[in-house]
Amino acid sequence: MGFLQILRAFPSPPEKFPRTLRVYLPDAYFRDEGRRFGVLYMQDGQNVFAHPESARLETWGANETIERLASSRAIEPWIIVGVDHAEGRFEDYSPWVEPKVHAGGCAEVYAEFLIEHLKPFIDATYRTRTEREWTAVAGSSLGGLITLWLGLKHPDVYGRVGAFSPTVMWAGRRMFRAWNKHGPLPQLIYLDVGANERFDVDNVHLDYGGQVRAFAEQLQHLGYDHDELRVVLEPGGQHSEVDWRRRLPGALTWLLR
Repeated sequence: MGFLQILRAFPSPPEKFPRTLRVYLPDAYFRDEGRRFGVLYMQDGQNVFAHPESARLETWGANETIERLASSRAIEPWIIVGVDHAEGRFEDYSPWVEPKVHAGGCAEVYAEFLIEHLKPFIDATYRTRTEREWTAVAGSSLGGLITLWLGLKHPDVYGRVGAFSPTVMWAGRRMFRAWNKHGPLPQLIYLDVGANERFDVDNVHLDYGGQVRAFAEQLQHLGYDHDELRVVLEPGGQHSEVDWRRRLPGALTWLLR
């Protein structure tokens, strides 16, 4: 098994507060010292890895999954960088204010941290493949929303985008209006959700199954074909790390191929 390094109090100049990072180096990183690796950036880093210092018992187990897939040669091994959310998770992960909860709208500042500060540090510190086609981003729920927005606004940085149960209905379905044409660069987009998944937050009812399905249909109408877009609607899937972990092997096999 590889090695998980936790970097606490990592500075974020644009946000003016520090963040916690969790950097997973796969086993192959230590076996082959001349090799360089793609990097997958994941939101809600405190829930990403099977590790005693994760925030909850049930996590994505992304470190275990990447090792299994790499050992079976389904994909190449990748570095995974988990970025813990800050106290204002709604603000970080929403490009727009959601009037029903009076929160959101700080995604530009968070993106500046990710692109102008975090990625240069990771590329300078570890043996990475820096090109966009070797840079992926993923997240779930509001983390899936910011993941899609990063892919939309910065296709020159992120060539692979994985959105699990993304909150595309946030702020009056603004994501539908924002993603209104095929992107200028080739990009892999993975979407998945429970077919009938629903979730309530702060008295706001969120129909994930129906809205993610509608967003996927919009991308298809815009010209994204099966080589660029994969959509998974899991019968019985719920809004939890347990469900995202179950779908992660298939997701990474397609997204990081």
